[in-house]
Amino acid sequence: MSMTILIAPSGFKESLTADEATACIAAGILRAMPDATILKAPMVDGGEGFTNALVNLTGGTLHRLSVTGPVGDPVDSFIGFMGGQPVRTAVIEMAAAAGLRLVPRDRRDPCLTTSFGVGELIGAALDAGAERILLGCGDSGVNDGGAGMAEALGVRFLDDSGRPLARGGAALRHLASIDMTGIDPRLAKVRIDAAVNWHNVLLGPKGVARVFGPQKGATPAQVEELAAAMEVHAKAIERATGIQVDTAPGAGASGGLGAAVLGLLLGRLHPRYEIVMQYLDLDALIDRANLVITAEGSLDGQTPYGKVPSEVARRAKLRGLPVIALAGTIGKGVTLNFEHGIDAFASILKRPCSLEEAIENAGKLLTRAAEDAVRLMSVGIRLARPPARIVRRMAENGLVCHSGDTGLLRPHSD
Repeated sequence: MSMTILIAPSGFKESLTADEATACIAAGILRAMPDATILKAPMVDGGEGFTNALVNLTGGTLHRLSVTGPVGDPVDSFIGFMGGQPVRTAVIEMAAAAGLRLVPRDRRDPCLTTSFGVGELIGAALDAGAERILLGCGDSGVNDGGAGMAEALGVRFLDDSGRPLARGGAALRHLASIDMTGIDPRLAKVRIDAAVNWHNVLLGPKGVARVFGPQKGATPAQVEELAAAMEVHAKAIERATGIQVDTAPGAGASGGLGAAVLGLLLGRLHPRYEIVMQYLDLDALIDRANLVITAEGSLDGQTPYGKVPSEVARRAKLRGLPVIALAGTIGKGVTLNFEHGIDAFASILKRPCSLEEAIENAGKLLTRAAEDAVRLMSVGIRLARPPARIVRRMAENGLVCHSGDTGLLRPHSD
């Protein structure tokens, strides 16, 4: 029986893009099942790969430039312009200027990293005539509440003496006022739509600093320092523009960048799949498949809250399809995903290794994991549809087939 398998993975942070992960999984499937029909839907959630995916889906163009990176050094970056749109639409992923991948491991301090380069990308899009900007928020290495981004666009962040603040999230503890008089006037004529994780809020027990700060290198003390800074930041934004961002859905996205998009740039925040699915018809691909394989760098109790595997599984379950998830690491609370449409999961790691080794070999590991998963599934298919000689042998041992052409074997009962 030939199967049609839909591959719909996210990227693996700091190692594989969604396109690369898709190719690796496809190679593994075909090793185990050469006659399988492969459907591909690399999933982007606003993080790495967002720009390339939307540019490729619409026949657009990519433009390269250098901007300020998250630790202040210049980095090579890019923006995209979509094809076939009614207005000139730029695509920007904040990770291309302030992503965790761009922060050297020995300099990961979200108290100091900045989103300034994201503002420079927006400025470049305006220079190139953008009338609309799609901004992808994800895979960030910052926690500065988007202050750096806004600063690059002319907003000034001042202490109680009227002096400009240093860059970085921790400096916002000393924020007394926000001066909007110098903001780039072109922003008033451009619509900004940001794709964010709708579950990420700026403040509170599940605020961005407390949930994601440790992933970016923050110590427990720095987490509390950043959480306090975000509170000051939120109050200053409200005083400057009248917009409340403290608990707005998505305002905590990308280290609080969503708060600045909403409260300072007057952009709109959207659940990330609301934007992506306008250009990728995932549901049509699911309708053609027998099985869905998704993947992400980490699978844990946070996955159901807006991550790619959960969204893919939710849509697949509406159509009754089984879903397998592959992950680099399996974390606390992972079994919660069984309640959200994922039927089976597996780590791509088969033995203990360093993070650096896992990142370096992620492609090979993912290919092998996909191959193993499909081989195991093939064994299950053969057990469900055993040859006649096996059926006779099992019948001789008290087992008979009671489920018609499904081939499922059940114990014989008197």
